[in-house]
Amino acid sequence: MSAASDPDGRHRAGPVETEFLLASGKYVGTARGIGIVIISAFGVLSTPTEALPLAFSLLVGAVVVAAAECVTWVTVVGRYVTFGLTIARAAVICAAQSWTASGAESYHSNEWALNVLTITAITIQWEWRPAVAIPAVFGLLGINVLTAGFGEAVLGGDQVLLVVRVLIECFLARICFRFVLRTTRLTDRLRAEQEALRRQATLAGARRRQEREHLALLHDTVAATLLMAARNKPIADPDELAGYARRDLSVLTGEPGRSSPNGSLVDFTTLLGAVVEQSPLSIESRVECEARLPPGPALALIRALHEALANIDRHAGVRTATLRVTGGECGLVMEVVDTGRGFDPTAVPTHRRGICGSIVERVAAAGGRATVTSQPGAGTLVRLEWADG
Repeated sequence: MSAASDPDGRHRAGPVETEFLLASGKYVGTARGIGIVIISAFGVLSTPTEALPLAFSLLVGAVVVAAAECVTWVTVVGRYVTFGLTIARAAVICAAQSWTASGAESYHSNEWALNVLTITAITIQWEWRPAVAIPAVFGLLGINVLTAGFGEAVLGGDQVLLVVRVLIECFLARICFRFVLRTTRLTDRLRAEQEALRRQATLAGARRRQEREHLALLHDTVAATLLMAARNKPIADPDELAGYARRDLSVLTGEPGRSSPNGSLVDFTTLLGAVVEQSPLSIESRVECEARLPPGPALALIRALHEALANIDRHAGVRTATLRVTGGECGLVMEVVDTGRGFDPTAVPTHRRGICGSIVERVAAAGGRATVTSQPGAGTLVRLEWADG
């Protein structure tokens, strides 16, 4: 089995490793083919005149195999065919060196055969598993040893050095390949771990937001019921209290931004009056509508208003504010204005949840929109909007 498809026979490659193996299968063979064609061209130039027909035949064969190495790597069958042609090309060039060698090369491996053998032996380490590459290398070495020197001093000192040299080069090539492959696997593993941590953080953040909103809604529901009870005191009718409880339950089990299951609406004006009365600020209130809203949005807007007034009390440096409410049955717009010291909304630390969590996110969760406009020395405007549908 080829390294490009599954180098270990049991490991499923990740995206980085897959890209590396594909690039290795695509470019190593192509580079080898081009290199051997160039070496073969120079080999023809150094071949004795009487052996030129054979040399040109070897060159043509080298070109054909190089073309196959460039195009047949894309399929499994093509890879095996190309591998066979690659080994055959090196074997034939090594076997023919007794005719293509000249001069001092007559009793040694000639440079053409030696370079083709070395390049082939090294590059297949990046394409094939050791079970395939090692027998191929020893086969080529055997052919080279048997054909170099025309049978004289087959295992002479030069041939021993050649065998040792090729084996060391193949070993180093295999080590380099395994190192790069291990690096790609480590990169894939780190990416997977980072993605898992990111998903866990996202899920944890979503759960925290849901818990925070649920607790806030629970608090708002109970607070609003108590406020309505205070505004309409004394409430002695158990049925009316039960009605408030049923409405609270519908808020807690219903969907944000929608009416409760029984279609009940909250008298939003009553809630506003209770908040204004209990605020420590002196509030100029202008309510220009008699709004009745679904419980969820009503309570979210009241809670956001309460937080806006609390921020004025704590940070604005003034004791007065203006509240204006406009709208009708389909929705409303509520604006809270103060003339205090103001601030830069973009400079508020992320851990401060008063604006982001208690106002903006709360109103958005109920299907509305909240904007806070302010600048140092120019006061603050908090605008809360909600529309049915």
